[in-house]
Amino acid sequence: MSNSIRHLTSIKDLTDEEFKILVDRAQHYKTIFKSSNSEEFQKNHLKLLGKTVALIFTKRSTRTRISTEGAATFFGAQPMFLGKEDIQLGVNESFYDTTKVVSSMVSCIFARVNSHDDIQALCKDSSVPIINSLCDTYHPLQAICDMLTITEKFAAHLSDSSAKNLKITWIGDANNVINDMAIACLKLGMDVSIATPQGIEMDASIMKEAKKIASQNGTKIEASHDSKAASKGANVLVTDTFVSMGEEFAKEAKLKQFQGFQINQELADLADPDFKFMHCLPRHHEEVTDDVFYGKHSIVFDEAENRLYAAMAAIDVFVINKGNFKNLK
Repeated sequence: MSNSIRHLTSIKDLTDEEFKILVDRAQHYKTIFKSSNSEEFQKNHLKLLGKTVALIFTKRSTRTRISTEGAATFFGAQPMFLGKEDIQLGVNESFYDTTKVVSSMVSCIFARVNSHDDIQALCKDSSVPIINSLCDTYHPLQAICDMLTITEKFAAHLSDSSAKNLKITWIGDANNVINDMAIACLKLGMDVSIATPQGIEMDASIMKEAKKIASQNGTKIEASHDSKAASKGANVLVTDTFVSMGEEFAKEAKLKQFQGFQINQELADLADPDFKFMHCLPRHHEEVTDDVFYGKHSIVFDEAENRLYAAMAAIDVFVINKGNFKNLK
């Protein structure tokens, strides 16, 4: 059964048009949500009324949990949070057994797990759609959210056919967020510049796919270890945590490795005068200074809110419309 089910595991698994549809649907539901139109709310609330959406989270979360539960509720479903202390998974029950049981009782599973192998195992054995809510390799919901945020803030630029491609610059680690964000940017016609410290490289398979998409779409992607060069002319400066969950044991060594990669006024001065700053949160001071994080160029809280509409888009397409991107209800 699971072979016919469409899951959301990463942005690279989507066609350019499918990804654009997801971003458009996120904007669509944001408009409805902000309008507080009672008729629209009621119509959407009936779509999953009486259904259950499971959240299998083996990692703690703020934005992912709130946005997922909020999106499920918007469509009339009951969200069920299943943290690592709540179920038998990993204690005395296998991934296979847990997946078979949980998927038999719910309409979809949002999974925030450790490895991408866990996501693949869920997809293999689930009888309902799996929405990857973060693993060690991908973070597709964040990418949908980020592209919604960028397209909102640069609407005039993107509608100008004579304008150059937006330049999105990532300063930091080669992690799950940039893996999906880079692909997402290239699919929407944006250029990507990535700067990581010496000794940290982007995943070769992801870069291969990124360059293929860039070639097809007339966009560019570059990766270097020079944070200043990458920042020059950037329309958007982006970073993320330098020490991911589960890497706390290596914090001291990683912070030493990341010296010179904090986004500060020096790097900001190299960017476009009207640049925007983004961060998926939670934020630590070593990643970005207060004057940039809370400054006039920062759109981090708009970005955080947009996680809600990204989750709505995912539920709409993969659950309500069963992975069919055409003739959306």
